[in-house]
Amino acid sequence: MQIEYHKEYSSCLGRDMEFKVYGHAGTPCLVIPCQGGKFYEFEDMGMLGIYAPYIESGRIRVFTIDSLDYETYAFPEGDPAQRIFKHEAWMNYIVQECVPRFKGIAGSNEKFIVTGLSLGAMHAATLFFRYPDIFGRAMCLSGAYTNEYFFGSFHNDLTYANSPQQFLANMPSDHPYLAKYRSGKFIMCVGQGAWEIETLESTRAMADILARLSIGARVEFWGKDVRHDWDWWYRQAEYFLPDLLA
Repeated sequence: MQIEYHKEYSSCLGRDMEFKVYGHAGTPCLVIPCQGGKFYEFEDMGMLGIYAPYIESGRIRVFTIDSLDYETYAFPEGDPAQRIFKHEAWMNYIVQECVPRFKGIAGSNEKFIVTGLSLGAMHAATLFFRYPDIFGRAMCLSGAYTNEYFFGSFHNDLTYANSPQQFLANMPSDHPYLAKYRSGKFIMCVGQGAWEIETLESTRAMADILARLSIGARVEFWGKDVRHDWDWWYRQAEYFLPDLLA
């Protein structure tokens, strides 16, 4: 398998950022790490093995990046306005810097796939619903999709823009993005076992919103033995990837 490592300066973030590229061809697939995760999580935690057949066959080219969660979402003692401002800078880094750079590497203008686990699932869903001209498919596993879990009673325009459960609930029925969502593919799954209470609640709320908007998402609720943990995410990713890439 062709693997590349890069470390490049980000103007959006004012620092060097690292990423890896897996594969030689195929649809670009952006992988968002779990809470506070780094670009090497995908490989170190073994998820690469699940994606490997699709990477090696040239169906997808995977790009893995760093999160800033420990400075933003997972930094409850920090000032909430500064936390969400920095998170938005990270989102700009993805859209304004990573996407053009990765398109150049891939040699393609094809829409991206975006995937994420846990807090990464929320970020992946936000990218899919905020930027449907860039992201055409998404797979979100064990996510919570409202910023209220991370910012409590603090609200501003940026927390709203990064909270798909909120902005989709208020989306008018004639919004032009709806047709783009419907022509894409959105997969969402959550277990009902240990450590999935908040994610289960939020996934149910998101499922109701998507159904009301006639967005044909694939949503599955796995059993009460299904925990918020890697062993189940391996199984879910293996199960859903054929549909995601169909």
